[in-house]
Amino acid sequence: MDMKCKNNPYPFFNELPCSLKVLYTMVLLTMGMGYLFAMIQIYEVHSGRDGKASLSVKDIQIAYRGSKDGSRLESALNGPMSSMLPADEKEKIIVWIHEGVDQKKFDDAIKPIMQTRCKACHDGSNPHLPNVTTYEGIKVTTAVDTGVSISTLVRVSHIHLFGLTFIFFMVGLIFSHAYFEKLWLKCAVMATPFLAIFLDVGSWWITKVSEPFAYAVIIGGALMGFSFAIQWTVSLYQMWIFKGPPAGKPTNG
Repeated sequence: MDMKCKNNPYPFFNELPCSLKVLYTMVLLTMGMGYLFAMIQIYEVHSGRDGKASLSVKDIQIAYRGSKDGSRLESALNGPMSSMLPADEKEKIIVWIHEGVDQKKFDDAIKPIMQTRCKACHDGSNPHLPNVTTYEGIKVTTAVDTGVSISTLVRVSHIHLFGLTFIFFMVGLIFSHAYFEKLWLKCAVMATPFLAIFLDVGSWWITKVSEPFAYAVIIGGALMGFSFAIQWTVSLYQMWIFKGPPAGKPTNG
């Protein structure tokens, strides 16, 4: 490490060895790509639940609280499963739901679709996924959509709390080498994603009982993305372009 680090209790990016900067850069580039695909995944899973192509607050409300106007199966067909089958087959299933979920019509027209399009994942082998290849199994999914189940919320919450904490710890650890003239601003940027995680995950649960909190889900996600973008951009810029703080400037933190 550079000798001038001896006068600085915590080294800035320009004081780090090249090998460490290369490592940090590769980590940031990989995490940046991962974050981009995570955003695409969110769009693919939640968009279209309200029958429209884009992602909206209504989609978030339906995902967590459900929809009194439709069933779980219908919400899935309009949302995350919309690309799994042709539009004419999707329309046939939705019409069958609205006409009363007749078993004979299921055997004649709906079951062949399920066997062809859905059996690979929804054959009953996964306890977390409904079995839509039998009349008894698919009938459960045609009940009024009450949104994500409590057991799923528990599972997804603990995965996100652990996973996002690790991601922002890694990004924050790298970003901690950045130079900010105002230390409080740097600390605020580092703390924001963790507060946003609590807001985001907590809002999932509250949206389950109160639809307006879907806005808090979006705000939490936006804060995470914004803080990630700042830390990612500043870190890469200061690692390879920024020459370090001006002489005489305080260098703590």
